[in-house]
Amino acid sequence: MAGRFVRASKYRHVFGKPTRKEFCYDNLHISRNAWDTNLVKVNPEYLSVNWDSSGGGAFAVIPLNERGKLPDQIPLFRGHTATVLDTDWNPFNDHIIASGSEDGKVFVWEVPRDFTLHTDAEDITDVSPVGKLAGHSRKVGQVLFNPAAENILASASGDFTIKIWDVGTGQAPLALKHSDIVQSLSWNASGTMLVTTSRDKKIRVWDVRQEKPVHEAAGHSGAKNSRAVWMGEHNRFATTGFSRMSERQIGLWEPGRTEPIGGFTMLDSISGVCMPFWDEGSNCLYLAGKGDGNIRYYEYENDKFEFLSEYKSPDPQRGIAFLPRRGINVHENEIMRAYKTVNDSYIEPISFTVPRRAETFQADIFPPAVGTKPAVGAQGWLGGKTGIPAKIDLESIYDGSAPKEVPSDYKPPAQPAPAPAPVKKEEPKQEAQKPAPVTRGPPPTMNDQKTSISNLANKFQDTEGDDQDDQDETSSFEEISRPTQRVAGRNDPKPLPVPVKTQPAPAPEPAKVASPAKTPTPTTASTAAAPRSSTPSVGVEASLDQIKQLLENQAKIITVQNDKITQLVGEVESLKKKVNTSGSQDQSERIRQLELELEEARS
Repeated sequence: MAGRFVRASKYRHVFGKPTRKEFCYDNLHISRNAWDTNLVKVNPEYLSVNWDSSGGGAFAVIPLNERGKLPDQIPLFRGHTATVLDTDWNPFNDHIIASGSEDGKVFVWEVPRDFTLHTDAEDITDVSPVGKLAGHSRKVGQVLFNPAAENILASASGDFTIKIWDVGTGQAPLALKHSDIVQSLSWNASGTMLVTTSRDKKIRVWDVRQEKPVHEAAGHSGAKNSRAVWMGEHNRFATTGFSRMSERQIGLWEPGRTEPIGGFTMLDSISGVCMPFWDEGSNCLYLAGKGDGNIRYYEYENDKFEFLSEYKSPDPQRGIAFLPRRGINVHENEIMRAYKTVNDSYIEPISFTVPRRAETFQADIFPPAVGTKPAVGAQGWLGGKTGIPAKIDLESIYDGSAPKEVPSDYKPPAQPAPAPAPVKKEEPKQEAQKPAPVTRGPPPTMNDQKTSISNLANKFQDTEGDDQDDQDETSSFEEISRPTQRVAGRNDPKPLPVPVKTQPAPAPEPAKVASPAKTPTPTTASTAAAPRSSTPSVGVEASLDQIKQLLENQAKIITVQNDKITQLVGEVESLKKKVNTSGSQDQSERIRQLELELEEARS
């Protein structure tokens, strides 16, 4: 089976970590309005959430450092006469926020200095707007600040228009007309283009200052809402929506194309809208489902989205917001942080972290982030100027110093490779003495082979003296002592006690049996005189045959010796019986003689 390859990525093991309930933002009254909005917006200092209030619309601003259960009565941002539908923070001033409402108004607010929800005052004072932008005839569903130009705000309304406001003057010099209700909008990094989705199932890319769409294409075919998000400085944007079969989809688009790159990708069949969020630093796209607790994240590479992982939670969210990159905790290797609503009663932070055991700043996962200095002013942008905001080096935040500003096109310097250590000229190493293989020397001659085989055969040779004296016979298998030859029919009782005492070690007589072994046993000389074969293999085979024959002859000799031993043992047993019988008769006669002598002595 072919091997499985894993795509290399710094963010492959990113995981989401929820926050314990006591460190969440609890005791909230989140708006239950059915308008398709994110409900929550966040910056490095404050969190805004649409509030469920009576007597007009309102929203709450919560300092991020005031976690836990909030007071029952808190100061709200009141001023709208109807429900607040959406809010957005100024990217260049963390104390400025804009809001859109069902009353058709857009208000601009400023968070008071040292703002807190915990106050000892008996009468809690609400915050009033510092600017009012009137011009829409229907409800305002979305508001979004320009990411590059200062004080430029876009607002989408039910009157099928998007107005571009100069917050400083309170005027809307530009308007983008649609044919149906706008469902979502997103700026590109330079703030010159705007992508929108609407209820007519069209995706439009606008040249904002020309007030006309430069591209229009058919979007998701489903009846439910769709969303779009521009992918930062890339000339790409992503959309989420539904198919005709109500399956959730994601699409990657290039402006000017009539179809998404690679077509739509199906996600699942859940009915909630997917809220997309783009992270420029990691090139990752986060998809949070409305009505479920899952957050998928993908890495953009080679013009496609590579699935990384999914954060799953049993607690569904109706709204969610992601923190700008300049507010993340770089000491904990946090690359993104989300704030999701849970049960319309509290907001839970979720930290997305790269699991690393590093004690220094990780420059490869923390590129510079967009700072707080705009690229152009409002009048300059309206006059045609374009630019990308300067960035800040996150390493300065890691070190605890003031944010260090770097150019917008700044790339972190590559880590210099360590200088290679000076290479010493290798001296020729003396090879360790190795056992010489057999092939290195000349092969043994036939005489040497014959001699070694003959020596091996001599180990099994049965040798015997010709004089057949009383010396023991030498054998490689056993040593058998030669007994004294006796006549089987001899009845003389007196010389017999001597062999009776030595009977426990009887031995057969091998003289007659060993004589046949002399004939087949070859001597060293006869082995050496054997005819030599023409090749070494033939000589070896002949020698092996001789060894086999010797072993067979030796086995025969052993069999004959065993038979002879059995015969001799039988003869010895018969002699023992005879000796015992004669001995008992002599003993009785001796006793009788002693009794007679005793009687004579008594008389």
